[in-house]
Amino acid sequence: MKKNARLTAAEIIDSVLTKHRSLSDCAPPLLDQLEDPRDRAFANELSYGVLRWYYQLNAVLSPLLRKPFKSKDSILKALLLIGAYQISHMRTPEHAAVSSTVEGARQTGRPWATALLNGVLRNLLRQHEQLLSTAKESLEAEYSHPQWLVGKIKKNWPDDWQEILNQNNQQAGMSLRVNALKESRDDYLATLNELGIECARSEVSTDGIKLLQSINPTTLPGFMEGHVSVQDQAAQQAAGLLDLKPNQNVLDACAAPGGKTAHILEKEPKLKALTALDITEKRVALLNDTLTRLELLSEKVNVIDHDVSETEQWWDGQLFDRILLDAPCSATGVIRRHPDIKYHRQPDDIKALVETQRKILTALWPLLASGGQLVYVTCSTLKQENQDQITWFLSEQENASESKISAPWGRDLPHGKQILPGNEGMDGFYYACLLKA
Repeated sequence: MKKNARLTAAEIIDSVLTKHRSLSDCAPPLLDQLEDPRDRAFANELSYGVLRWYYQLNAVLSPLLRKPFKSKDSILKALLLIGAYQISHMRTPEHAAVSSTVEGARQTGRPWATALLNGVLRNLLRQHEQLLSTAKESLEAEYSHPQWLVGKIKKNWPDDWQEILNQNNQQAGMSLRVNALKESRDDYLATLNELGIECARSEVSTDGIKLLQSINPTTLPGFMEGHVSVQDQAAQQAAGLLDLKPNQNVLDACAAPGGKTAHILEKEPKLKALTALDITEKRVALLNDTLTRLELLSEKVNVIDHDVSETEQWWDGQLFDRILLDAPCSATGVIRRHPDIKYHRQPDDIKALVETQRKILTALWPLLASGGQLVYVTCSTLKQENQDQITWFLSEQENASESKISAPWGRDLPHGKQILPGNEGMDGFYYACLLKA
């Protein structure tokens, strides 16, 4: 029997909701089981869509269920969420949304559940507007974010919180970074135009291109030969802020999957040395894969698998002229790309992340040469991890000062600069530049 795309999507959603796996980890192997590319695309759309709107869909469905599903039948809840998502957010014909979801239940070996799913979805069709209106009395359901996160973003951005939450529920666009060592941006733009791929020059990144429609990266001209990488325009700002020059010794801390590391090497090929660290073998493997595809590995590039804060275990004693610290964070600025963050992230995580960021900042500062610069980066929108962190650090380090960022993008803060999700089409990122006296 041909595998149902909806069932595959349900397996992905169930892995996220009940097994607490990340969407990026569990989706690819399950999608690969579908032979038809159209089925893979549809299952992917369902998976991301359901997780994007989970809190709203769950609130709409709950009144229609007499009791929750047993843990061994959690796949049925995932199927119901898929049916509800098609009814609420897609143009799927009503009969197809119901019948295919019911067929998915049959394929799980639970024929007894087909009548239940059929009845719930048909009731949803009849009562949808009323159920949705009632659900939206809660901010959690209206904006499809957990209540604690709604509250935190509202407190951080009292004038912008609704737009941030709405942007988090949008599908992110696709941006490219052209490898200037191999080709100019204008030449690559011309190649894309010749192939009929709709695109535009980035207005905020000198190496960036915006695609008007997402495509499989491996089908991009020159991708496998290292001419281009997929990278959001916000992430592309890091290399430029480092003020790179020939013969500098550079550290990229927390470097995987390697996009910023590669951009550093593309921006300044005459560096004296570059050290790139990450904490697990798996992440370092991603880093190596990126640098290998772009043909950037050389004897002056040192890739290390270690905890960056344990400097005595990996540092060779040579001071760094530039340090890029892309700090572990809540990732609340990239929810539109990773909607499962809304489900996985918990309130207590923020305090722990702030402590980790401080530990790494404190450990790396002595490794920076006098007159050197450390660029602090997060993909968070929470001020605890961003401007408050820099305020604390400047109060702790007498030989640290801030270099104000002069750039047309982002929002100036008392310390650093914040890009909010969706600004200029970018992800939510925070940057601050610290100078050592």
